[in-house]
Amino acid sequence: MTSYELDARVIPHAERHSTILATFDALAVQESFVLVNDHDPVPLRGLFEREYPRGYDWEYLDEAPEWRIRITRLAATPLPRLLADTADLAGPTAEADLFGAVWRLDVAERDLDANVIAIAPEGRIATHAGPDLDVLLHVIAGSGRIVTERDVVPLGPGGLVWLPRRSQRSIEAGPDGLRYLSVHRRKPGLSIRSTR
Repeated sequence: MTSYELDARVIPHAERHSTILATFDALAVQESFVLVNDHDPVPLRGLFEREYPRGYDWEYLDEAPEWRIRITRLAATPLPRLLADTADLAGPTAEADLFGAVWRLDVAERDLDANVIAIAPEGRIATHAGPDLDVLLHVIAGSGRIVTERDVVPLGPGGLVWLPRRSQRSIEAGPDGLRYLSVHRRKPGLSIRSTR
């Protein structure tokens, strides 16, 4: 098992996490390095837990004043994982103050974006041309409709809708509100506003 030291204390603060993650990414399975630091890097461990759950080992060798932690790679790639239960995300759609993303895919290295969007009862996302990519929309709670250039697509729990790139549409929630999961190729963040 390879094991060398990486002294985080000499890495500029703005580059610290990216350098440590790059060091981890360069490891083969079962290889490790020893991270040396002047404090317990709790936020870094949270980052490892978010990016590589079950794919790494974190072993404290020494603690204060000089922290030494062996970090070992356990899997060649990030492992599949359960992100959320959409039944839990369906939540109470009747809360009038809920509008916008109530869940989002929070993994740094990814090709997809995914969000659960909540629209309050009778709320609306104004007519707009979609982004230059296809979007898959899955209704998880509530009801509503998508108004297109030519017609209306009704929405209800379980509905799966394809929104072709650049298609013009508005999304309107029914009297019980609307929550849906959207999945698409990764792009810059969205800005969704209500026009009730």
